[in-house]
Amino acid sequence: MTSTASRLARQQDRELGIGTNAQAVKFYKQDYEALRQQCLETGHLFQDDRFPPEPKSLGYNQLGPYSSKTKGIVWKRPTELCSNPQFIDDGATRTDIRQGTLGDCWLLAAIASLTLNQDILARVVPPDQSFTEGYAGIFHFQVRKLLLHLLIFLSDGKLLFVHSAEGSEFWSALLEKAYAKVYGSYEALTGGNTIEGFEDFTGGIAETYNLKEAPANLFHIIQRALSLGSLMGCSIDITSAYESEAVTSLKLVKGHAYSLTGAEEANFKGQQVQLVRIRNPWGEVEWTGPWSDGSSEWSHVTEDEKLKLNNVAEDGEFWMSYSDFIRNFSELEICNLTPDTLTSDDVGHWNYCQFEGMWRVGSTAGGCRNHTATFPSNPQFLLRLEDVDDNPLDGKHGCTFLVGLMQKDGRRLMKVDPNLETIGFAIYKYKGCKNVRLGPDVLLRQKHVAMSPTFINTREVCGRFNLPPGEYAIIPSTFHPHKNGSFILRVFTEKEAATRRLEQKIDAKIKEDKVSEKDVDPQLKQLFKQLAGNNTEVSAFELIKILNNAVSQRSDIKTDGFSLETGRLMVSLLDKDESGKLGLMEFQLIWKKIQKYLEIFKSLDTDKSGTMSSHEMRDAASKAGFQINSAVLRAVVNRYADAQYAIHFDSFVGCLFKLEMLFMFKTLERDDSGKIELNMQQWLLLAAFSSGRQALQKN
Repeated sequence: MTSTASRLARQQDRELGIGTNAQAVKFYKQDYEALRQQCLETGHLFQDDRFPPEPKSLGYNQLGPYSSKTKGIVWKRPTELCSNPQFIDDGATRTDIRQGTLGDCWLLAAIASLTLNQDILARVVPPDQSFTEGYAGIFHFQVRKLLLHLLIFLSDGKLLFVHSAEGSEFWSALLEKAYAKVYGSYEALTGGNTIEGFEDFTGGIAETYNLKEAPANLFHIIQRALSLGSLMGCSIDITSAYESEAVTSLKLVKGHAYSLTGAEEANFKGQQVQLVRIRNPWGEVEWTGPWSDGSSEWSHVTEDEKLKLNNVAEDGEFWMSYSDFIRNFSELEICNLTPDTLTSDDVGHWNYCQFEGMWRVGSTAGGCRNHTATFPSNPQFLLRLEDVDDNPLDGKHGCTFLVGLMQKDGRRLMKVDPNLETIGFAIYKYKGCKNVRLGPDVLLRQKHVAMSPTFINTREVCGRFNLPPGEYAIIPSTFHPHKNGSFILRVFTEKEAATRRLEQKIDAKIKEDKVSEKDVDPQLKQLFKQLAGNNTEVSAFELIKILNNAVSQRSDIKTDGFSLETGRLMVSLLDKDESGKLGLMEFQLIWKKIQKYLEIFKSLDTDKSGTMSSHEMRDAASKAGFQINSAVLRAVVNRYADAQYAIHFDSFVGCLFKLEMLFMFKTLERDDSGKIELNMQQWLLLAAFSSGRQALQKN
């Protein structure tokens, strides 16, 4: 299936709810129940050909086939490692997650946070699985509903990657493997932000706080977030690669991902002190400062509070004061969860919406506001805010919302290109008409009202905003123009808000001109008669000779000459008797259209190069009577622009004639529905432009 057809099929699936938690997509179309039943019937344990026990599943560079780090690795099942393996033993807890040799502490911090919400954990890690009843060597997880066989990596008789404290509990190791399968290899998991795992497991949206600039109410934001089931991670920045995983004098690890799992206030010497609970996925190396395990501060806390806080645990989890937390840590990440993830009605929920989009060179890859010639061509999304917040945390009277811009498939593509694009977004006050994109008159003359915290080359950029009620346009972009990419734009609002993609309704208003023989240019009339001869009609071959003779004499436009395909298209549009030829009056109608298109073309050739920038194609089509959206624009540019994304005059004319042919579907539309129904023959006739309107109507 072509990429366009595949994209349309995915869009139809989304409209049917496929891909939601209720209708999860089967990864690689593997059906867990069918495969498991097949294994039970044949008596063979599952072997996964999509993630086989081979070097390529380990990695491609540091864990590649020829790396010294992969020598001596053997593959075994848990049943070969211990006599009584357990999938989950006495509940899944944070202590089940101990980091191995893989640098994916960011992922393990996210997995550890999952254990704080058993409902979310049960969705990601279905608990009704075991190594005894119905065991077939296959387990399933729902990152996307995903199948994993039970081959675990070993080195010197120990689990090489994540493992439980006891070594006999395997859910966390298998979940890590599930994630590696999603992204192609274990090595693809090396390095990252905890928010990636949070978002992939929950579908939530993550905020990042620089703790050196922490807002005054951040501790209460943390408490509120925990009460809403939010997941949190934190880390300490490094200034060079030499500091990565360096241990400070107080036993904190730089460049390492931790989970924040609790926030409480305790009575200490008659005063309330704010405490946060932190988890190191290594399962060891704990903070040794105030409020650490066994520190003197705990002797001034009542036994009831000690029991509530569970202050002593040799498992990599520790308490520290909030003031020490913001002094020692650099960054806090909070993953806000969707109503679809939070099943409980006891907590407040964000309202949210999600859009998928693309930046494509020559059409919708406009870059940031610095690039005035192309910025208005970026995708645009409308947000209508109506109701102000009830109890805003920041005390501002307005509407709170989050915007997250995520570029797709970044980690999966790391093997090919490890560099992500630099992305961000701007927000403008919307002053357009209904469903009309903002043009240069607004985007280039008015200042944005808000924008992303930064443009940065991470998987996602997220910002929290508070704006007055009104309508706003969100413009996501790469920093530089002419960069291909796919993205997901998500908007979370405290109150219900209307959102939609800003696109013109696809439509055409084509004026049918009337001409008489006296309107025909004498020279063209003479040339037409010479080529038509006694038949008084010209074929497509003869038509392009006439047209090319006329345009070749112009020095103000660049053209390679009209193609035979364009000539046949012109004939098909006006050939009412299906003879495959045109008479003089029909030829004059074509010539009149070309003259109109020439005026449009020259008005948009602002640099007098004889060509038109592909970014002008949307406006040019509109002037010619065609309203097209971004998807159609991308297809047009791919088909008609040259290697430098310039459009020559012959390509411009050919495009507009093809659009006119395609808009014939309006004659088949029923009840202004925007849809038509064609059988295969009708579709082929339309696509091939072979027999025109009459053939479609007859068949």
